Amino acid sequence: MQAHSAKAKKQARGHVSHEFAPVFDSNSQVLLLGSIPSPKSREQGFYYGHPQNRFWKVVAQVLDEPSPSTIPEKRDMLLKHGIALWDVLESCTIIGASDTSIEDAVPNPLEKIIAQSKITRIFCTGSTAHKLYEKYCERQTGIKAIRLPSTSPANCACKMEKLVEAYKVIKG
Repeated sequence: MQAHSAKAKKQARGHVSHEFAPVFDSNSQVLLLGSIPSPKSREQGFYYGHPQNRFWKVVAQVLDEPSPSTIPEKRDMLLKHGIALWDVLESCTIIGASDTSIEDAVPNPLEKIIAQSKITRIFCTGSTAHKLYEKYCERQTGIKAIRLPSTSPANCACKMEKLVEAYKVIKG
């Protein structure tokens, strides 16, 4: 994969900050981490907002739940199954949604939600999130993260069945 897609090259590099809260409660046992919300996610005000991102379909299949369509349905599905959701980064400089263009990374304080929950397992939804977690967060949390394949439409080589199989590990 090239460092930046042709579409990303046309977009300006910009500084983005995480604009919405993590999903978790005191019963959360598993934490799923992305890198930073995409432009579509920031536009919707919630995680994995691109209509072609397969995250919500994959997680719903793994949890044997109907695919959620509203933000409250998505949040409720995760919390019902003890799953927390956040991103590794609080802010960064990025071109569009291109994780490979991330610079000036500032991590989220993951240890705060870990201290307020029962989180003992962490999974990163893609290689960039995993690398960023290892670099900025693992030392603070003391928990090794497992890298899962990205559900992004950019990862079209990974078929739906393969994603569902890989994500089954979140059930424990």
